[in-house]
Amino acid sequence: MTEMRGLLEKAKTLPSESGCYLMKDNNNRVIYVGKAKRLRSRVTSYFDSSVKSLKTQFLVSHILDFEFILTQSDAESYVLENNLIKKHNPKYNIRLKDDKSYPWIMVDHEEAFPKLEYVRRPKKGKGKELFGPFPMGSNISTVMRVLTKSFMLRDCSLSEFKSRKTPCLLYQMQQCSAPCVKLISESDYEKDLKLASGFFQSSIKANRALKELHLRMEKYSEDEQFERAAIIRDHIQILESFLETSYEQNVESLKDENDVDVWAAYQGSEEFDFSLYMIRGGMLIGQKNFHFLVSDLSEDLNEEMKVFLLQYYGDSEQVSPPLIILDSDEKEIEDFSLALKEVSQGTHAIKVLGLKKKYLPVIEMCRKHAQECQRVRIANQDSPFVGLKKLKELLNLKELPRHLECYDVAIWQGKSPAASQVVSHDGKLDKKSYRYYHLQELPEGNNDFAMMREVITRRLKHGELPDVLVIDGGVAQVNTVCAVLREMQIELPVVGIAKAKDLSGDFKKTEIVKSDERLVIPGRKDPYLLFKTPALMRIIVSLRDEAHRFSRKLHHKAESKRVMATWIDEVEGIGEKVKQTILKNLNVPKETLKEMNANDISKLLGITIKQAVSITRHLNRAIEEDD
Repeated sequence: MTEMRGLLEKAKTLPSESGCYLMKDNNNRVIYVGKAKRLRSRVTSYFDSSVKSLKTQFLVSHILDFEFILTQSDAESYVLENNLIKKHNPKYNIRLKDDKSYPWIMVDHEEAFPKLEYVRRPKKGKGKELFGPFPMGSNISTVMRVLTKSFMLRDCSLSEFKSRKTPCLLYQMQQCSAPCVKLISESDYEKDLKLASGFFQSSIKANRALKELHLRMEKYSEDEQFERAAIIRDHIQILESFLETSYEQNVESLKDENDVDVWAAYQGSEEFDFSLYMIRGGMLIGQKNFHFLVSDLSEDLNEEMKVFLLQYYGDSEQVSPPLIILDSDEKEIEDFSLALKEVSQGTHAIKVLGLKKKYLPVIEMCRKHAQECQRVRIANQDSPFVGLKKLKELLNLKELPRHLECYDVAIWQGKSPAASQVVSHDGKLDKKSYRYYHLQELPEGNNDFAMMREVITRRLKHGELPDVLVIDGGVAQVNTVCAVLREMQIELPVVGIAKAKDLSGDFKKTEIVKSDERLVIPGRKDPYLLFKTPALMRIIVSLRDEAHRFSRKLHHKAESKRVMATWIDEVEGIGEKVKQTILKNLNVPKETLKEMNANDISKLLGITIKQAVSITRHLNRAIEEDD
């Protein structure tokens, strides 16, 4: 309480101006970033005696100090807050996780004779023109290839294009105009590229491209190039089929706008959802939905959505349309629009609910989509928060466990032991946080418990600890980890995942019903049957399976290197540095090397002829000994 009073007194001395504040824990880590029009009143509210949400209570209980940064305007506060969240990745801020990518077509006008390129996560850049995104299952890659062949655009890589001295086979097949050797002028090529890329912009430009292909087909027919005319005819049929399905679903309320993103939110009793409707060429082509816990709200829903949108459009891989419609009132829209323009490096006109009546139907549709996504998800228990909430109850935790880490050891006959660390945040695997561990080989060979002790001991010495440790194994493995935690005086929840056949003692007597996956919890008499909570089962089982895959991948790699390194160590004149070069470049079995001469080995392994001769001598001696 003394610390809380001290923080309150410090907060009362803050300026009453706009800015951002950074809350820190006892390790001086930033655990929350916020913005405020009036810093003093906003920060003071955290430490006074007023009633707070559960999340705020937990946040405040971990705050040891805070810092602040003044800004000149509220718009600047939005931008600064977004940058600080990116930099510090605070635990208590809502984090953007967007794992859904749509296909795009890109034209890089910085290249000579640009081509149509299919991309999933386009990056912004000078001279890059983007068309899309396109709906899932729209066959857009096939359409792009058909257009490339029909208008004879280049399809090769930039390096191949620059190195060619003569036309390639595609020119002979009349599928490329050979711009690599200047058999077409830049102006004529640009006209064909404009027709092809226009096909992705609107139905008017698409029909213009089709009209040109019809003319070319007729010309080939008149010149008695019937095979070529038939190919163009088939291409036209594919393109017309695409048009019939792609430009028929128009959003009437936005028919005057080509490219628009519409955002709306819905708050339920335990979760809230943001929905995005993507409209391109006046056509609704897809949606995205993001969901979080209500307890994560530190601001009101509209304010939280604005912070979220700054993260979304500030992503370097996210391409934004010229118009964004936001389901919000008109307050602070101007400041938010300026901030959005700055972080996205684009031009955005923000339209809000009530500003123009024509936007009301699509906003209402988007809002209903957010509501229905939440209803269906919870009804089918697909929400990861359902699973994490159950884990919280099973372990009697004060906070929802957001950060889970799972460990698995891979070893065979005591050789090349390895372990994997697989991570999930909010129920989703976080591959960027995966880690490998090369473990020490033990004299007694296989000893899973000693190796699990080694990897957990090493992990606990470094980095921010997870909310829960998940161990692949039963009671004995879990007890091993608990012993390590006691020795290091660290309090951290641990669970194990095991099948009934892997459990010991009375646990085996439990009848196998629906699924034999069990969650082993220290201090609990019987393991928890995971099938009872499908959402939790999905999270834990996916962690375990991924840990298996990851550890075995490292083990096989280490074991193959160990086997190869064994005979390399026996070669005369090969030092450690050369050995590492050989291991890096060696991608053929030993038997293949025996059939190669010294010159070929030298080129393959990146070593000198003298070193290659030593290898051939060693391999030849091995053959003689075998004989």
